[in-house]
Amino acid sequence: MEFDPRTFDCEFDLAELLAGMPLARMAQILMTLLDGEFRLVTVGGRLMLGRAEPFAQTHRITIRHDLEPIGHLESASADEARLSVAAGMVELMLQLSARYLMATDSHSETLHEDYALPKESEARYKALPDELEARVRQQVETIETAQRQLYQAEKLAAIGRLAAGVAHEINNPLGFIRSNLSTAQQYVARLGRLEPVMETGDMAQFKSAWKEADMGFVMEDFATLLRESIDGADRVAKIVADLKGFSSVDQAEADIVDLNDNLRFASKVLAGQIKGKAELVLELGALPKTLCLPGHLNQVFLNLLLNAEQAIADRGRITVQSDVVGDEIRIRISDNGSGIPAGNLSCIFDPFFTTREVGSGSGLGLTVCRDIVQAHGGRIEVESKVGVGTTFTVVLPIG
Repeated sequence: MEFDPRTFDCEFDLAELLAGMPLARMAQILMTLLDGEFRLVTVGGRLMLGRAEPFAQTHRITIRHDLEPIGHLESASADEARLSVAAGMVELMLQLSARYLMATDSHSETLHEDYALPKESEARYKALPDELEARVRQQVETIETAQRQLYQAEKLAAIGRLAAGVAHEINNPLGFIRSNLSTAQQYVARLGRLEPVMETGDMAQFKSAWKEADMGFVMEDFATLLRESIDGADRVAKIVADLKGFSSVDQAEADIVDLNDNLRFASKVLAGQIKGKAELVLELGALPKTLCLPGHLNQVFLNLLLNAEQAIADRGRITVQSDVVGDEIRIRISDNGSGIPAGNLSCIFDPFFTTREVGSGSGLGLTVCRDIVQAHGGRIEVESKVGVGTTFTVVLPIG
């Protein structure tokens, strides 16, 4: 058997990285994440996956592998936040594909022995899209088309805020995945340094160099790195699955939930954005489970928490409280920010009313909150004083 040094100096293009992947499932995941059709093309514009016809107007984000652009992801409907999340998932899968291809190629071209580890890695790699697909499906399976006209802009804004929270939550697992891939890259470089020995064709010298470079450990640890990276990807998918209820702002099916769980999760999603600017305090009393549209109420909690954060200039305090008064559930979100002028209190729930600069808000956030709460048979109350702060109280019937 002659050794081919090209095995250890591989650069893959987009077509090669996609060749062994389950493209149909990948397309389903991308359509879900991007809320519509998409195109995955090479840097030269050749279509690899998605819609055949180009979009008349499109948003585009570059797909990179080892810092080099190898293609573009295009969508006519998705905003920058959705495109960024989808592109991150594609790049992660392409990285795993590249590492797998390099590991299996080098293994088969040098030793031709013990192929169990590459096979095991292949099985885990092929299972990854299924697991991602299952969790994404859980996240979006109940999304329907209600409230598409007036509230479409506000829904997309809420998804953008969620993306920021998700990015913070998945930072740690993605961090060690990136670290593992960096180590794997060093192992591949170590293999490349054996190239001069391989070119001599002297097997005795090659075996000696292989042993001196401790390549037995390298090959064993390489499989471990892939296994840990897949576990990290599973953790990311679990976080996405946990976001199912929070992101289903158009969910039409009612469910019986403990709203304290929704408040805790809303606070967790926004913790990274609020940290350093305000202290977030939860004072949650025991609540009976209630029948509601949890995805809709989650949007209410998210909007009210963001309003509180935006009202604070620096080193403030946001308090989230819940309790039961008579036959009603009361949820209070308070801040010690700038407060609302008395003259604006009667207008804050009006559509398109905003005190922010042009382009920084749709003016629909509180309108959507009021309509969602009223649809549940409840009401929103507000108390505010300039220079002291604001308290929004969501009042819902127990049922």
